[in-house]
Amino acid sequence: MLNLSPEAVTLIMLIGILVGVLTGLPIAVPIGALAIVMGYLFFGASAFDLIYSRLFEIMLSYVLLAIPLFIFMGIMLERSGIADGLFDALYLWLGGMKGGLAISTIIIGTIVAATVGIIGASVTMLALTALPAMIKRGYNKALAAGTVCASGCLGILIPPSVMLVVYGPMALISVGKLFMAAIMPGLLLTTLYLVYIIITCSLQPHLGPATPISERSMPLIQKTTLLVKSLLPPVFLVLAVLGVIFFGIAPPTEAAAIGCLAATLLVIIYRKFNLKVLKDVSLETLRVTSMILIIGGFSYAFVGVFIGGGGGKVVENLILGMPGGKWGAFFIVQLIIFLLGFFMDWLGIVFIMIPIVTPVAATLGFNDLWFAMMICINFQTSFMTPPFASSIFYVRGSASPELGLSMTDIIRGVIPFVFLILVGLALCVAFPEIITWLPSKMIK
Repeated sequence: MLNLSPEAVTLIMLIGILVGVLTGLPIAVPIGALAIVMGYLFFGASAFDLIYSRLFEIMLSYVLLAIPLFIFMGIMLERSGIADGLFDALYLWLGGMKGGLAISTIIIGTIVAATVGIIGASVTMLALTALPAMIKRGYNKALAAGTVCASGCLGILIPPSVMLVVYGPMALISVGKLFMAAIMPGLLLTTLYLVYIIITCSLQPHLGPATPISERSMPLIQKTTLLVKSLLPPVFLVLAVLGVIFFGIAPPTEAAAIGCLAATLLVIIYRKFNLKVLKDVSLETLRVTSMILIIGGFSYAFVGVFIGGGGGKVVENLILGMPGGKWGAFFIVQLIIFLLGFFMDWLGIVFIMIPIVTPVAATLGFNDLWFAMMICINFQTSFMTPPFASSIFYVRGSASPELGLSMTDIIRGVIPFVFLILVGLALCVAFPEIITWLPSKMIK
C-alpha cells in the first residue's frame, strides 16, 4: 500500500479525472478505473469492500427510482407531438412581434421543461420544431440556434428534472424541496431570455423579423381555442406531478409514477400510442437510466476512495482558506463548477463534486437549499460551454443540412445566454428569496 499524504491523494485523483475526461472515453471508465486502482494502492484489498458497499448503496437508493420514471415520462411525452401544437398556437399570437418566433420558442421551452425534464428530448424537440421555422423566415441563425439551446436547457432545471433527482441524494436534501426551489429560478432565466430577445430584436429588427400577417390570419375565437387546447395537456401533466408534491400528497418517486401514467394517457389521446412507441420508449429509458446509474455508481465509489484518502478535507480546507471570507469561498466553489462544465457532463460533476462541496456550505453557514440551487443554476452554463456542450451538439445533430447552420453559428448564439445565466446567479445572490420562498410554502 502507498503511504501518501492527503494532498498527494487529492492531486493524483483530480488530475487523473481530468486526464481521463480528455481521453474521450465514456466518463464512467476513467472514474471507475481510478476508484479501483487508487483504492487498492491506498487501502489494499479492503478497498474492494469500500467500493462494493458504495456501489450497492447507490443502487438501492429509493429516491433514485424516480430517475427511470421521469425519463420514461419525458420520452413518452416527446412522442405526443405536444411541442408542435404549442408552437403553432403561439406562432399565431406572437408571430407579428419582432422576435416573436424566438419569444414563442422560449415560452415553449419553459412549458416543455415543466413536462419533459430531459435535456436531449427538450433541445431536439425545439430544434425540429422551432429552428426551421425561424431560419426559413429570415431569423439570424446565431440568434435562432442560441434561443433553441438556451430554452431547451431549461428542462434540466425546471422540475420535474432528472438532475434534481440525482442531486438530492448526493447532498442529502429533499428532492421535493429541490423541485419547488427550482421553479422560481427557472422562471427567472426565462424572463431574462425573453427580455434579451425583445430588446435585441427591437434594436436590430433584421435579426428577428415579424412574420407576414397573411401567415397568421385567423379569427380570434379560433386562435384562442387553439391556444387553450394546446396548453391543457402540459398543465394537466404539471399538476399531476408537481401538484401532488407541493400539496404533500406524494413524494417525488410516487409523483414520477403518476407522471408516467399521465404522459402515456396524453400520447393515447393524441393517437400516437402503439406497441412500437412503447417498446422504443422503454428501451431508451433503459439505456439512459443505465448510463446514469453506471456513472453514479463508479463516481460514488470514487468519492468514497477520495474522502477515505483525506482528499475531501484537503478540498474543504483549500476552499475555506480562500480570501474574502464566506463569499470568497462561495465564489471559488461556483468558479470550479463553472470551469468543470467546460470539460465534464453534469452527471460527473454532481456525483463527484457535490458530496465534497456540500459540507463546505454547512461550515460557511449557507442555507443548504439555496447553496444547492445556486450550483444547479450554474450547471445551465455547462450545456452551452464548449468543448463539452451537449445542447450545442443536439442542435447541430438535429438541424436539417438545408438550413446551413454551422457550429460557429450555434456557439455565437449561446454566448449571450451564458452571460444571462450568470446574471441570474447574481440576482439569486442579491435576492435569495427567489429560491427559498416557494419551498417554505410547501404542505408537509
